[in-house]
Amino acid sequence: MVKRYKSVLTIAGSDSGGGAGIQADIKTISALGCYATSVITAVTAQNTVGVRAIHPIPIDVIKAQLDAVMEDILPDAIKIGMLDRPAVVQLVADCLDAYPDIPVVLDPVMVATSGDRLIAKETVSTLVDLLFPRAALVTPNLDEAALLIKRPIREKNELLEAALDIFDQGANGVLVKGGHLKGEVAADLLLWGYNRHRLFEKPFIQTQNGHGTGCTLSSAIAVELALGADLELAVAQASEYVWQALYAGKDVVTGRGQGPLNHFHTPIKLTSYELDS
Repeated sequence: MVKRYKSVLTIAGSDSGGGAGIQADIKTISALGCYATSVITAVTAQNTVGVRAIHPIPIDVIKAQLDAVMEDILPDAIKIGMLDRPAVVQLVADCLDAYPDIPVVLDPVMVATSGDRLIAKETVSTLVDLLFPRAALVTPNLDEAALLIKRPIREKNELLEAALDIFDQGANGVLVKGGHLKGEVAADLLLWGYNRHRLFEKPFIQTQNGHGTGCTLSSAIAVELALGADLELAVAQASEYVWQALYAGKDVVTGRGQGPLNHFHTPIKLTSYELDS
């Protein structure tokens, strides 16, 4: 018998402030008991106040990272975050084609919590065409969903229609994150078929520390899929983890702006699994 860790690959940008991107993904994957590998697509200079600069990683270096990981530590699930150029999207799509059985969670990072736009406009259509059909789940926030459907989302009762419109763009599953809607309840809408949807509601947490919430949620969903949960259960368990991480870190001061979640509020021990070969 061979023992191995369940692993999750994150393909995303680096956040020098440590609250979002690759850093948040690795913290989340590790806290939930899986082994994290990474492919960095861009290096950002940012902190809790905002994004100062973005440096794209050369395509050949991104490919080398992908090849190195996939050839040696094949992941049980993949989380995709910031892909800043059409060429990077194409590269990732080509890679996914070689591994169709690995579940993919796509967080279509387009706009930061601070409002900074993170990818070029021409990248959006490429992302939709090439990666939506290849992902088990797409997880846009309200700003990203509005960008995709070309209209704002202001009320909870608009989440389902928005999810259906994104589903019609080729997604296999859609989670529209409504955490920025006004009210005492934070609502996310999961849709994985025209007649299959579920609204997840949690008490809204008043905090300055919401930076990286989307990265954390998508990574947590990828972990749950890697561990064998179906899509609905994966989203339910990941949502609970994120809520608890927000609550645990809500009063902690980190920096002068939007601080991070407490990813390690209840860490799970990394365990190995026995395989037949």
